[in-house]
Amino acid sequence: MITLRPGITVLFTGDSTTDCRRRESGDGLGHGYPLRVAGEWAHRHPDRPVTWLNTANAGDKVTDLEARWQADVLDARPDVVSILVGVNDAGRRILDPRGYPIPAERFEAGYDRLLAPLAEAGTELVLIEPFLLPIRGTVEAGAALVGEKERERWRADLDPKIQAVRRLARRYGAHLLAADGRFAELAATSGAEHWAEGGVHPPPAGHAALAAAWLRLVA
Repeated sequence: MITLRPGITVLFTGDSTTDCRRRESGDGLGHGYPLRVAGEWAHRHPDRPVTWLNTANAGDKVTDLEARWQADVLDARPDVVSILVGVNDAGRRILDPRGYPIPAERFEAGYDRLLAPLAEAGTELVLIEPFLLPIRGTVEAGAALVGEKERERWRADLDPKIQAVRRLARRYGAHLLAADGRFAELAATSGAEHWAEGGVHPPPAGHAALAAAWLRLVA
């Protein structure tokens, strides 16, 4: 468990689920789970103020994060970094037929390069599993139409990348938020659509579930 001491900086980064229109929000946190985490923490611990940052960008893959890692993350000198990335790496060929597949080994190596300087600096790490819920029928995902067959291929490409995130969490002693498994459990009782539109983007209920799981990792 991570102890959030007064005055520390917590930085969220990743893809659209974390971005969640952060540039349109006055505090820069967006409208998703980072905002919910910050709000609930302030409510629970008004005597332990924390600086919350969000540098996520919709559509990002590990290579996109890596290109901006120094400016977006390392220069902020955060005490805690929370990362959610991988669904775009896995869905590359589904979302953009002109795209090239990203092998799990390349994904893991790039992710490792993100974590290494943070670990060296003693930064606490939270790695959130990428997730894909089994929505029925055809839905829009970005500019692509994704049917059940495409989603099956996406899922098959995502599973090795989830395993890579788990390995990296063990390697670096990071705190793993098992989002894929948690959403699978929730979807089994309430239906996948309630938790992730198109299987990927959480509506308010999904963001609330992510925030609750994140807060269980800290004290």
